[in-house]
Amino acid sequence: MFQTNEPLQHHISWPLYRQIYQRFIQAINHGILKSGQRIPSIRALSSELHVSRSTVESAYTLLLEEGYLEARGQAGTVISPQLPDTSPPSAIQIPTASDETDLSLFDSASLTHPLIYQPGLPALDLFPRKLWNTLTTKHIRLQSRHMSYPQPEGYRPLRAAIAAYLQLSRGINCSPQQVFITTGYRGALNLIGRTLIKQQDQVWLEDPCFPPSYHLLAQMGVEIIPVPVDQNGMNVAIGKILAPSARFALITPAHQSPLGVALSMTRKQELLAWAEQNKALIIEDDYDSEFLYDNRRQPALASLISNNALYIGTFSKVLTPALRLAYLVVPPHLVSHFNVICHTWHDGNPLLQQAIVAEFMQEGHFSRHLRKMRALYTKRRQMVIESLNQVFDTRFQFDIPIGGLHLLAKLAHYEDDVALAQHARQHGFGIAALSPRGLGAGGLGDDCSKGLLVGFANETTPETALSHAKKLRKCLSHVY
Repeated sequence: MFQTNEPLQHHISWPLYRQIYQRFIQAINHGILKSGQRIPSIRALSSELHVSRSTVESAYTLLLEEGYLEARGQAGTVISPQLPDTSPPSAIQIPTASDETDLSLFDSASLTHPLIYQPGLPALDLFPRKLWNTLTTKHIRLQSRHMSYPQPEGYRPLRAAIAAYLQLSRGINCSPQQVFITTGYRGALNLIGRTLIKQQDQVWLEDPCFPPSYHLLAQMGVEIIPVPVDQNGMNVAIGKILAPSARFALITPAHQSPLGVALSMTRKQELLAWAEQNKALIIEDDYDSEFLYDNRRQPALASLISNNALYIGTFSKVLTPALRLAYLVVPPHLVSHFNVICHTWHDGNPLLQQAIVAEFMQEGHFSRHLRKMRALYTKRRQMVIESLNQVFDTRFQFDIPIGGLHLLAKLAHYEDDVALAQHARQHGFGIAALSPRGLGAGGLGDDCSKGLLVGFANETTPETALSHAKKLRKCLSHVY
């Protein structure tokens, strides 16, 4: 950003107006100020820099005469549109979809604009905007209630609403005091890290995995133990061989990310027995269990064990990732410890957003929204599978996923899923490669080590789904 509030050098002989002029030239040459961008008024900039208006006016006059600025009367003054868009060769380049950087390693929600088939996004066209605006207007009127500092552990009515929801929907018996509101999934895992995880701790992690989990754990300095996933979920027996005394297991049991399989009841019992015996803690990432479509919803691990499970849920998939709201449920004996860390390291989340979500849940809108979205996603999932099968024939192989918001298109072993994903992103598709999410423990085997993650939540009609499938085939026709 172009900095206008840094002090000018009054003690040197170079005139102040020339210093202001030079700042603009440098900002233009470095691409910080771009063609057509509006600049501060003379009055505003003189106030920022604590100099006279005539000083700023002299700098602007010189820039105008040399063609760097263009005056537009009441519309203000802008950087001249005739200037070339210059950026020095040494400028730092942010990785884009066209770079060699494999963006499938990163959360797709970090992209500014949703891409076609982008995994991890709910149906943005069906966000309850009208109702949300009504609730927002109502709570904005209650300014004195929501304009103070937020509680680090979270807004109490929201914590109570989440506790009630989890009791009814997931069978998790918890009090509001056990619920901590965090800034997304990363905020929840970071809070666990600050509170409980120590450097060199051994942590079981599913292989393949959700990349941000790997990156966050690596930053914490732990020893990551990749445990392969098969059709029954994480292979607990192999985990016990690799690291029998690990302190944590981070797992997505309801709908494994990215393979989409569920942890079997036998494996759940085996995992819980291991945790009890070794006094280990299970971190349950229940990121999208609201969207299981076969009506055979399995109990959460946290509902089967009371003292060894840390449960993470999020509103990113059920409402919108823009809220940046997630929640962490901790065992009763750890509540006071988490409270201390929360008050030390966490500033809390905006009260207004929390209050809106709390009322959305308390008034029954949340459960109705989930019911509506489950029915819709069932249709959109099938619609996308049919359109891709029609266009790609046998090149993509799908297993109908039990839930979630993405499909796994399995590929032949000779295909390069990374090259396919990178090429697709260059043409506006958000599909991600499966293979970079592997950690080397084996996963489901060679037949499933290559694949593409394809989001389906934002495909609105059969016509658009078929059009996107044809566009993708054309895009990938020469990539293997």
